[in-house]
Amino acid sequence: MSSTAVSRCTWSKSDLMIEYHDREWGVPLHDDQMLFEFLLLDGAQAGLSWETILRKREGYREAFDGFDAKAIAAYGEDKIAELLNNPGIVRNRLKVSAFVTNAQAYLTLQEESGGLDAYLWDFVGGTPVRNAWTGDDQVPGKTELSDNISADLKRRGFKFVGSTICYAFLQAAGLVNDHLVTCFRYQEVDAL
Repeated sequence: MSSTAVSRCTWSKSDLMIEYHDREWGVPLHDDQMLFEFLLLDGAQAGLSWETILRKREGYREAFDGFDAKAIAAYGEDKIAELLNNPGIVRNRLKVSAFVTNAQAYLTLQEESGGLDAYLWDFVGGTPVRNAWTGDDQVPGKTELSDNISADLKRRGFKFVGSTICYAFLQAAGLVNDHLVTCFRYQEVDAL
């Protein structure tokens, strides 16, 4: 799809961001593995641009065993040290360590709640929140929903899951439809 032929959310400017916007962002996601990946990557984004993380996404997949939670949960200090030398990811000790902590918390959540899909979608009653924003200035950075999910994830031991990170995650994973109403994806995503 041509980047100039249609109206999009204004943040999708580069080719990489346009492709992400047009194919993934806001699509209701029910795949536990992908939800786990999105949650970890949104945490990795803290303080950075999403485009930076998207450019390193394949590097993350390779470095973190395809986001296999059981493998990541077992990482020790040697593996963390190896990861901190990997230029394919953001080499931040707190973020890398949080991937391990989050994998462990995720495995516990799977046992207790059946996984991220069941856990997260319960917060929205199984149906995406449908917003109707007409401009970027209306889109919030966090909401009561993201506050509640953030607090619960933190209680469960997750790291890098502040309310703003959680809201970006909810948008990306389609629990919230925050495409602008003028964006061609608004109706398409809403129909999914």
